[in-house]
Amino acid sequence: MSEQDYSKTLNLPKTDFSMRAGLPQKEPGMVEKWEEEKLYQRLLEKNQDKPLYVFHDGPPYANGDIHLGTALNKVLKDIIIRYKNLNGFKAPYIPGWDTHGLPIELKALKKTGVSRDIPPVELRKHCREFALHYVDVQREQFKRLGVIGDWDNPYLTLNPAFEARQVEVFGAMANKGYIYKGLKPVYWCPTCDTALAEAEIEYAEDPCHSIYVKFNVIDDQGGKLEALGAKDLSKTYFVIWTTTTWTLPGNLAICVGPAFEYCVVSANGEYYVMAKELVEASMKAAKIGSYEILGTCPGSELEYMRCRHPFIERDSLVIVGDHVTLESGTGCVHTAPGHGVEDFDVCAQHYPEIKVIVPVDHEGKMTELAGEFQGLTTDQANKAIAQKLEELHALFAIEKIIHQYPHCWRCKDPIIFRATEQWFCSIDDIKEQTIEAINGIEFIPPWGQGRMTNMVRDRSDWCISRQRTWGVPIPIFYCKNCGKYHVDESSIQAVSDLFRAKGSDAWYTTDAGEILPAGTKCKYCGAEEFVKETDIMDVWFDSGTTYASVILDNPEMRWPVDLYLEGTDQYRGWFQSSLLTSIAWKGKAPYKAVCTHGWVVDGDGRKQSKSLGNGIEPSEINDKYGADILRLWVASSDYHADIRISNDILKQLSEVYRKVRNTARYILGNLFDFDPNKDIVPVDQLTDLDKWALARFNELIKTATGGYDRFEFHIVYHALHNFCTIDMSNFYLDVIKDRLYVEAPGSLVRRAAQTTIYTILRGLDVILAPLIPFTAEEIWSFLPEDTNYDSSSVMFNQMPVCIDNVSDEAFMEKWNRIHMLRDDVLKALESARNAKVIGKSLEAKVVLYVPDDFAAHIDLDETDLATICIVSQVEIRTDGKGSFQGTVPFLSSFSIDVTRASGKPCPRCWTYSDTVGQDERHPTLCTRCAGIIG
Repeated sequence: MSEQDYSKTLNLPKTDFSMRAGLPQKEPGMVEKWEEEKLYQRLLEKNQDKPLYVFHDGPPYANGDIHLGTALNKVLKDIIIRYKNLNGFKAPYIPGWDTHGLPIELKALKKTGVSRDIPPVELRKHCREFALHYVDVQREQFKRLGVIGDWDNPYLTLNPAFEARQVEVFGAMANKGYIYKGLKPVYWCPTCDTALAEAEIEYAEDPCHSIYVKFNVIDDQGGKLEALGAKDLSKTYFVIWTTTTWTLPGNLAICVGPAFEYCVVSANGEYYVMAKELVEASMKAAKIGSYEILGTCPGSELEYMRCRHPFIERDSLVIVGDHVTLESGTGCVHTAPGHGVEDFDVCAQHYPEIKVIVPVDHEGKMTELAGEFQGLTTDQANKAIAQKLEELHALFAIEKIIHQYPHCWRCKDPIIFRATEQWFCSIDDIKEQTIEAINGIEFIPPWGQGRMTNMVRDRSDWCISRQRTWGVPIPIFYCKNCGKYHVDESSIQAVSDLFRAKGSDAWYTTDAGEILPAGTKCKYCGAEEFVKETDIMDVWFDSGTTYASVILDNPEMRWPVDLYLEGTDQYRGWFQSSLLTSIAWKGKAPYKAVCTHGWVVDGDGRKQSKSLGNGIEPSEINDKYGADILRLWVASSDYHADIRISNDILKQLSEVYRKVRNTARYILGNLFDFDPNKDIVPVDQLTDLDKWALARFNELIKTATGGYDRFEFHIVYHALHNFCTIDMSNFYLDVIKDRLYVEAPGSLVRRAAQTTIYTILRGLDVILAPLIPFTAEEIWSFLPEDTNYDSSSVMFNQMPVCIDNVSDEAFMEKWNRIHMLRDDVLKALESARNAKVIGKSLEAKVVLYVPDDFAAHIDLDETDLATICIVSQVEIRTDGKGSFQGTVPFLSSFSIDVTRASGKPCPRCWTYSDTVGQDERHPTLCTRCAGIIG
């Protein structure tokens, strides 16, 4: 046989598994295949008898294309669902959508170009069509990401059965006394013309003027201020401070801290009352350099003094309140109960003689109660009132500052605080029970528990009414005769039955008398005619009761659920609304654990925005890199903090993906003639090197399983990357190449290597499946048929378990020493290569100068060491010293020489050997190769 023919005697890799992934081209077809083959449904059938793991999906708004934040959220959920189904559970996933609310109503109005003044049923029709369109759009976009679930039967908050159940939850809370109507200051968006909940507020840095205003004292309660040095009340003023000048027409009181020390300050021929601790800062703001503190007293001594409002004909009462602080201002708090919750509460609870006035209307314009400022917007009023105060010499000081101010989450405009008649859920009534429930919930990360507790503790009620059209109507009736509201079990059941049969549009097409049971009477006056409430429920009440229809009403589910997972903003949103309704209705939390993720930011940590041009759409990544790369980005991130993304990051992830894919391809190529049903070699017949590889795979299994169990997917990602790169490509696969290519096809040593790489890839692919399912399915389809596994999908199998009897502590310590020695040899080879002594490593002979006890540390012979180091020859000597000094810590002395290997190169195995030419039949081969091919 001529020299050039020997290549045909080698077991060179063969596989159709492509080197180039081509994910953007392959993935859409795989999504179609999963749908056609009903992958998700078959997965649940296969896991039917396993323990149930219940995850409840937080519904995104059906109001536009998905963005990277939505993609991050859905991929995280899919990783969990896939892992749980691969690890001994039946884990269903019912996706859902929030289909009501202001975001959808505003976009539907804009898209259709219709006015909000059209009949409610017509407006709701446009909103429904808009929402359902984007349900379909987002559903396809989520599928494209590889997310599996019951896409044919999602939950939608506009479904009649869902709306009916929501009404029943509302009714149960109302009948327990947790729902009430009252006049209170709420967040109000003039642009969107509706009340807002705390979860619908975003804070931004706004420039504004902080002003100090003088309120002339007209009654100092029998000369108390005079006794402190204020000789002329006509020149004596309480000085208040505010950053919302437009609220001054609503001022009815000045609040001081009862325990703080207040003083009379003399300056410029006038007397000013303020907290002693804030005198210096206040005088600095007014640019007053010369002043004198005349006398002091506790704030409690100032109660019930009276001042004159600077530009409206009424008095302002001096009151005391524990909410007053000395962090800024003067310690004399401008109190307008129609514009502030604390102002409202202190007046309502302790000063009933102070009535609420609201001099701003629903459009954010001043009313007749604001006097000469009527008709101005709040922004216009800020300037006009400041000018008026200056004219009246009532402006003590004015400063331009930047402060955090609340904005509407939807239109991004500043909101106002405005007391209006609204429906509320009392948080105070269920606060302690809610906090107790929080203590029994697992929060991931743990700081979420404190965050949720503080948010609930600081909240007294929840405004659940909205002055809009697209939502679930508040199922309340009003008596036509006396105006009192009516709600009881029978009225709630009547509304629920109506909605279940006809949907909530029926509220707008059916008279109250047709809805209520015959004979319904007002419990206050006995009248029988009613009208319906016109407000709708807060959309957070919709999503906050999704567990009722999706989980409690589904016999295939279990409640409370195992997990909720959403962004960190949902501590004040969905997590909290779900918790509050569940405590109020059922007395327990709806979930056992809560997991949160951060925001998506660009590579520099900046929020993504159109104006910065730093945004990336999920579709862009899918089309350029593939969804598996997007999923790898999710998996690689410590997602509890903000998650960075950029094209550079995606390129780096593509390189990591390529290494993993090439590892799989190399292994598949070397399994072309391997049948696991008959070629598997028992563990006790594997080489020590093979056992080491399986031991390292065992470590990967433990690390990956632990990472998945804790939802720390970046741990799984890094473990997979390191295993494929360091343990496999850089060492094991490189070393066994000779065995796989050169040894006889059916030889024990080759089958041992194949058994090892087959076992590793089979398990590795299952570990990969939750993270990069498209690639995992592709790999699975190329693995040889094995009766121990379901070949139809990687998802129909189980996470790998550790392989027994491959290693112990002493075995792994020995291999750690071998690796340290090999590292020194590789450095010596590189040095020799640089010195032009050798080219490829197989041209080398390595001489190891070691102490006499070498064999006690490294029990490999010279042939084994040559294999491990991928050189042609190794010589072990206990005398002399090499030119390269080794650094292994377990040997008292160690040095290395590298020379050219003796003998000739074998054209079949590429190894240099003195035995080349000794076999007459194959005079150019080494005796090893000659023996193999016969």
